[in-house]
Amino acid sequence: MPDVNADRQRVTRSLPGRLAVPAGVLAAVAGAFAYVGTVDPHEPGHYPVCPLLRFTGLYCPGCGGLRSAHDVVHGHVLAALQDNALAVLGYLGFAVLWTVWVVRAVRGRPLRIEPGPVLSWSLGVLLLVFTVVRNLPFGGWLHP
Repeated sequence: MPDVNADRQRVTRSLPGRLAVPAGVLAAVAGAFAYVGTVDPHEPGHYPVCPLLRFTGLYCPGCGGLRSAHDVVHGHVLAALQDNALAVLGYLGFAVLWTVWVVRAVRGRPLRIEPGPVLSWSLGVLLLVFTVVRNLPFGGWLHP
């Protein structure tokens, strides 16, 4: 049975009202990328060092993420992939998800994300494998 309240909300909210939150999220992400694009993380001292790397010498899954964001902003996609390939995939995933969100908002439909256990476990395993492989001797090509 359709949700009458959801339909009523869909009708009463204007297009600018439906796009306000996705626009705000995009503004925040664009601002973060603009800052990282301006303040070079390749230069020491601009950002704090990863605590895991500092204390253990191991690369976490996020190590190199700021450098990859900086490289993406400057159009250096291959360098971004070298810094953190998983982060680049995350940026692409965000872009796709945000686009779907905006299209659904324009059509007056809410964005519902309901990842099943298979997707959740798959992403967790991908993150774990990426982290382990980048810290093994043969995974040097994944070092930031």
